[in-house]
Amino acid sequence: MGTTGTTGTTDKNGNQLQHRKLGNSAVEVAPLAFGGNVFGWTADEATSFSLLDKFVDAGLNLVDTADVYSRWANGNKGGESETIIGKWIKQSGKRDKLVIATKVGMDMGDGKIGLSPAYIRRAVEDSLTRLQTDYIDLYQSHTDDKNTPQEETLHTYGELVQQGKVRLIGASNFGADRLEEARKLSREHGYPLYQTLQPEYNLYSRADFENNLEQYCLKEKIGVINYYSLASGFLSGKYRSEKDLGKSTRGGKTQSYLNPRGLRILDALDAVAARYDSTPAAVALAWLIARPSISAPIASATTLEQMDALIAATRLSLDAAAISQLDQASAP
Repeated sequence: MGTTGTTGTTDKNGNQLQHRKLGNSAVEVAPLAFGGNVFGWTADEATSFSLLDKFVDAGLNLVDTADVYSRWANGNKGGESETIIGKWIKQSGKRDKLVIATKVGMDMGDGKIGLSPAYIRRAVEDSLTRLQTDYIDLYQSHTDDKNTPQEETLHTYGELVQQGKVRLIGASNFGADRLEEARKLSREHGYPLYQTLQPEYNLYSRADFENNLEQYCLKEKIGVINYYSLASGFLSGKYRSEKDLGKSTRGGKTQSYLNPRGLRILDALDAVAARYDSTPAAVALAWLIARPSISAPIASATTLEQMDALIAATRLSLDAAAISQLDQASAP
């Protein structure tokens, strides 16, 4: 959950950022995660390095990636994002400045898929090699694997924690029942607990998380690092009509948001941004950061200007009136 920790970081300008604990662990993160899905896809290596430099210089530390990023791009095979992060770590020498979250389980081709013990043991070594590190801070099940008993997966994660290769484990795209079952098994058998959950959640896509997962995460003190925090860029205000959809490679994904409710949300973001002399993107992220259940929303950037908007969100404290305005405009 969004529990403040006892420490924080200070950026190059002396701004203090209060850290939040990931679940019930000792790992603390700044209140915004950088989505590494763009590395090796819409951000080349040089751009990725400059984005990581700016992110860390701003006092932020959580970078979320996955072994499968960005297999979907032409010419890619998976592992590109982790490889770029690893090269940046080697060049910068700033491994200690990052909390690295990566994932396993999505289809990497050649039968490399799922959460079986044999595959996890193989996949974690591949990720460690690409990341050029000897430990992963947060290793996440990318999606539920109904073909592998959860006991087997959790037991394997326990081995990796004992070996020092993984600090914490988390779940991505899990339903409440399966997450609860996994945590029950961990308590019964002494396996590591899933300390984090990574669901889709943003001002537009609210209902599933709020109705099915949020209260459980609050009760269990599970850290939430939600993805699609800006609804594939829609909440940045970049896409306001059909003609805007060609502005980026992700534009087509936002077409479903172009409806009366989506435009109402943009109007509210515009109004709040004007009042705070900010941007819709920063306001949308600040709304998430302010929510008690959220540890750190994940957002991506492909330019330094976009990164400025992400950083600005961590400096923006919305008042109750602004949060209420956004809540009402985005009510499911």
